[in-house]
Amino acid sequence: MTAWDVVIVGAGSAGCVLAARLSEDPKRRVLLLEAGGPSAGLHGRIPAAFPRLFRSEHDWALETEPEPGMDHRHLYWPAGRMLGGSSGMNAMLWVRGQRQDYDGWRDAGNTGWGWDDVLPVFRKIEDHLGVTGDHVGAGGPMPVAPPRHVNPMTRACIAAAAEAGIPTLADLNTPTPEGFGLLHVTQRNGERASTANTYLQSARQRPNLTVRTGVRLRQVVIEGRRVTGVRVETAAGEETIAAGEVILSAGAVHSPQLLMLSGIGPAHHLEQFGIRVQHDLPGVGHNLQDHLAVGIGHECTRRVSLSGAETPWRLAQWLLARRGPLTSTVAEAAGFIRSSAEVPTPDLELVFAPTFFLDHGFQNPPGHGFTVAVVLLRPRSTGRVSLRSDNPHVPPAIQARYLSEPDDLDRLLTGLDVCRTVAASPALAPWRGPERIPGPSVTSREGLTAHIRATGQTLYHPVGTCAMGTGPGAVVGPDLRVHGVEGLRVVDASVMPRIISGHTNAPTIMIAERAAAMMGGAAL
Repeated sequence: MTAWDVVIVGAGSAGCVLAARLSEDPKRRVLLLEAGGPSAGLHGRIPAAFPRLFRSEHDWALETEPEPGMDHRHLYWPAGRMLGGSSGMNAMLWVRGQRQDYDGWRDAGNTGWGWDDVLPVFRKIEDHLGVTGDHVGAGGPMPVAPPRHVNPMTRACIAAAAEAGIPTLADLNTPTPEGFGLLHVTQRNGERASTANTYLQSARQRPNLTVRTGVRLRQVVIEGRRVTGVRVETAAGEETIAAGEVILSAGAVHSPQLLMLSGIGPAHHLEQFGIRVQHDLPGVGHNLQDHLAVGIGHECTRRVSLSGAETPWRLAQWLLARRGPLTSTVAEAAGFIRSSAEVPTPDLELVFAPTFFLDHGFQNPPGHGFTVAVVLLRPRSTGRVSLRSDNPHVPPAIQARYLSEPDDLDRLLTGLDVCRTVAASPALAPWRGPERIPGPSVTSREGLTAHIRATGQTLYHPVGTCAMGTGPGAVVGPDLRVHGVEGLRVVDASVMPRIISGHTNAPTIMIAERAAAMMGGAAL
């Protein structure tokens, strides 16, 4: 059986990058496997349509276990199940995070992952429009642009933030951003740019790269302590594929699941399901971190919110000119602030959306509205991904353990106060109607805590479950090789030892670029 040089499992934000970069060497035979199908058609191309993909065939539609800190709710976690993965259905926001995030990775023993190491990688990735400077890139595969359409309420919110004492920023991707401004987006000419239609699209023409969809990994094949291939399921049945090296790029939920199904993980946990332990690696599935978001929603006194964007006229405007509100990413502006003067760098994010956005948009009140939300950037609460079964078709158990650390709740309450201050500022007065969510009568700590527990939701940023490091809880080393197993790497958001103080798509693409360079796939 002829072996592939590299088999990549998962064609998401990281996997598409790896496939494109590693196949630049014409002598390296690369196979990219994706459990889902092709990209998501028109709804995947129209920026504002991404909520239409939630709970669709293109979504893994994950759910947490009942969360004790969130009224024992099962929280919905969307995750892309297609070429491009979550970059094919996310909000297209390009936010790198802070210098201190990466320097913290480096100082924890991950040599080569400090800010000065990763900044050139970000610059290599980016093709910036509208921003210049030594810290941004031009000519890279990923277009990063200012929004083509900005709702008048969004500009008013930036002014309202300034009235509340939050400075205005022209660029939220400076090394330590502090202030409020427009979010930059991964779009080209008003259309979504995913890693599938940037990195992968041109690379697919190479004869040494094969992309297969509808292929689901059952387990990594291990002989002794070395990986020799993968066992997969296809429409035609099971198949074993030989490989010189295997890279898991299935994300913070599925990568640890696949490791454990392959016998790599906490031995006592694997033995509960009758899985042969290939390597006892206690950190697999632990260290789960995510960004929790909660907002306030006001009625809008004018018919300008995004709730009126899906009309035949607006669709025609997008189809003919790629302009209008359908180019919106829903979250149009954001700000980074500190929860207290003692915090060294911003630990809260404010997000403005010119629409209601309750329960991922599934339970929006009727009519026009706007939302000001707060995101806890550096949660102290951590959770776990664990198996429920040795059957790969059974989703793993996700325990985010939101608000299990009291300090997380305190900082979110502080952030909600700031949200209300911004929403009440004079600049928003021409658009501001009554507060609908949670409502003006909810002012006490108890009432606002109940609001957080009842309505808080993920900002779609799970990380950390195959953490990079050298200590006892680490799963991969700084070279992203799985500890104790030869020929196996993990390359996706799961390797982040600590969550980024921003959004995770840009850092995930950066991680994949770094991994490809380590493997000789591309020169930095």
